[in-house]
Formats: sequence, structure tokens, C-alpha cells
Amino acid sequence: MVHLFCLNEFLSTLRILFTAVCVIILIVFMSSDQPHVSDPQVKVAFENGNFNFTFPNPENVSEFSMTLFKGHEKKEICAFHLSEERVISKSNVTYCQTQNSNSSTTFILKNLERKHIDIYIYCLDIFLPPPYIDCCLKETYLYVQDKEDCFSLGPMQWIIIGLIIFAISCVCCAVACCLRSKNQKSESSSHEYNSEYMPMAAVNAAKKPRI
Repeated sequence: MVHLFCLNEFLSTLRILFTAVCVIILIVFMSSDQPHVSDPQVKVAFENGNFNFTFPNPENVSEFSMTLFKGHEKKEICAFHLSEERVISKSNVTYCQTQNSNSSTTFILKNLERKHIDIYIYCLDIFLPPPYIDCCLKETYLYVQDKEDCFSLGPMQWIIIGLIIFAISCVCCAVACCLRSKNQKSESSSHEYNSEYMPMAAVNAAKKPRI
């Protein structure tokens, strides 16, 4: 009966913990599936990689420039200028590079950290043929996620870790309870077995008198 009770308690605890973990994971996935995009801004999340801003080159244009700005103050970080005489690529930061092809221009952001989280604005300037055109075509919110460690975990991750630790503790306690009950039952059975034999004093055989 003791073993059956411990087993039922153990299974009941596991069912409760499994249900709680499933509910929390479902909530996390449902919240992550919600859209984080607000026009004209686009939120981008990635890990340990590069982010590329790729834009098509304007058609029927002999001279133009593309510029990538950071933040609402429009700090220029990368620029590309194309004319019939030359091609100029300029970068004011170490984490931005430019690549150009016949059809598109790409701004490559490398080795990004959380301090680079901001709004990035892409602008196009068309010089030739006239008239001069200046327009900002794309505004993107870039989100950078660092490697997760023990100090950067979110509250949901801490809750899941806590539940896992609690589940392991419950399993250990249940096993210890069952082992203790088993040992107590074994000791009780051994004691009852030994009590069936009463100690008897030794009786010396009576000596027969000599005739």
C-alpha cells in the first residue's frame, strides 16, 4: 500500500508539472507569433549573423547615391555613389560594408550588438538625368538578439527553468520517500520475525545418584 501511494503521488505530481510546462510554452509561442511589424517599420530579429539591406538600383539613371542612416537623428553610417566616371563606397562605422551589382546595392551590417538596436533609414538620391530627386524609401527597425546566457534570460525562461528544477526536486523527494518506506517496512518485518523466537535458558541434565 505504501509503494502504491508513493507511486500515485509521484505520477500526479508529474502530470501537474507537465501540464504547467505545456501551458507556459504555449503562451510563449502564441506571444511570439503575434506580428511585430508596423508600417513602414519592420522589426528584424536574428542571432550571430549579418543583416543585409538590399535595394534595387534605379533604372535609366546614370548617377545616383544610396545612403543608410541610423536613428531619428539620421547619422550616416554607410553610403554608395555611382556615376559614369567612378564608383565610391563610404563607411563611417566598422560594422557596415557595401556591395554593388548591376541590379542592386546591398548594405551589410556585421558583428552587431544590442547597442546597435535602432531605426535604420535608407535614402536614394538621383542626380542624373535631371531633375534631382531626394527620397527616403525604407525605414526599418533592427532588433539584435545576443547569445542567451544566465543573465540575459527572460522571465518566461526563468519560470520554465524553475519548474524543471521543481520537477526534479519532486522526483527526488518521491524516490527518497519510497525508499524510506521500503526500509521501514523491511525493518518492521525483520523485527516481527525475530520476536517469534523466545529466548530459553539452558537446562543442565540432572545427574543420576551413584549407587
